[in-house]
Amino acid sequence: MITPTAPFPAPRAAASATGPTVAIDIGGTKIAGALVHPDGTMTATTRTPTPRGGDAEAVMAAVTEVVADLSGSPLWSSAVRCGIGSAGPVDASRGTVSPVNIGAWREFPLLARVSEQLAAHGADVPAVLAGDGVAMTAAEHWLGAARGHANALCMVVSTGVGGGLVLNNQLHPGPTGNAGHIGHMSVAFDGDPCVCGGHGCVESIASGTAIAAWALAQGWIPADDATAAGVAAAAAAGDPVALAAFDRAGRALAAAIAATATLVETDIAVIGGGVAASGDTLFAPIRSHLASYATLSFVRDLQVVPAALGTHAGLIGAAAAALMLLPS
Repeated sequence: MITPTAPFPAPRAAASATGPTVAIDIGGTKIAGALVHPDGTMTATTRTPTPRGGDAEAVMAAVTEVVADLSGSPLWSSAVRCGIGSAGPVDASRGTVSPVNIGAWREFPLLARVSEQLAAHGADVPAVLAGDGVAMTAAEHWLGAARGHANALCMVVSTGVGGGLVLNNQLHPGPTGNAGHIGHMSVAFDGDPCVCGGHGCVESIASGTAIAAWALAQGWIPADDATAAGVAAAAAAGDPVALAAFDRAGRALAAAIAATATLVETDIAVIGGGVAASGDTLFAPIRSHLASYATLSFVRDLQVVPAALGTHAGLIGAAAAALMLLPS
């Protein structure tokens, strides 16, 4: 069981919210599940590796295994809803997923297939699908660094850059579940092409992949790790190219954070993911550059802070998204 430092009420307090939420977190390396209770505690946690190189049904079989494991809990019969967080792209309006890191799934009807498995195991409960950035946002707003903030941007900076929005204390996924996808906001109109087809996107500058690629192209010679983690270690040791790579990434993130805050008046940006683990190597340049972009009176006090929930954000976020998005 994972217990927060103190119990917190569920995002939406209602009689029907008293039972646990079935939470399923699907990523490129693992598929996890848990029963998440209204105070944020988790029980019956389970996980299995995401199949590599198989077909769509092989991956679904792993999801089925997780649901079956959860159904063995004595608390299974009291579950009242299900939240599914998945790597994207997702189309929440259709219940489909096409994760970049799960090649076997393209427009896979995940919501319908999970609902079938829930019913087959005696839990005919409402379910909702959320992208991993939206799920992380829901988690951080409920129990993490954005708790107490009515308007927040939460971001994952890792192999890619994703995110989500809370506006007026409501999760705002948008019609297809992709609102807040800050990674594909352009911050350099004449910048390099992005994999999405745009130019100068945040992800093409500030993702871990982009940071490492830029540093290598500028002549950085890794000691042993050619990833963004290696660049971060070199930056911490004072390597000028590595420092420049993180300064460039921080500037891109600062520009996008300020633009988002100016548009919808968020007052905090929460950043998680592997690149954020570099700490001040990333956060110092973001905060430094932010002063140049967040200049209007209503965004000058914008905070940028690290995410608080770490590896638990996926499952807690799947549950929080269900609590926030499904009817009471």
